Amino acid sequence: MKTLVAKFALIGILGASLVGCANLDRQQRNTAAGAVIGGAAGHLIGGNTGSTLGGAALGGVIGSQVR
Repeated sequence: MKTLVAKFALIGILGASLVGCANLDRQQRNTAAGAVIGGAAGHLIGGNTGSTLGGAALGGVIGSQVR
């Protein structure tokens, strides 16, 4: 029962957070996408918190520079 409630809470939080992304400009969207992709790649490569954060930071910087 607790996991069901936690899943619904997570879905609600994710849905509410996406509403805030509706009016981002192109550079902000690229930065966010780069951070997500970089964080996922860092976690897959290193498997720890440091590599995840490093990948997210590097991905965000690269994403902000893409035109």
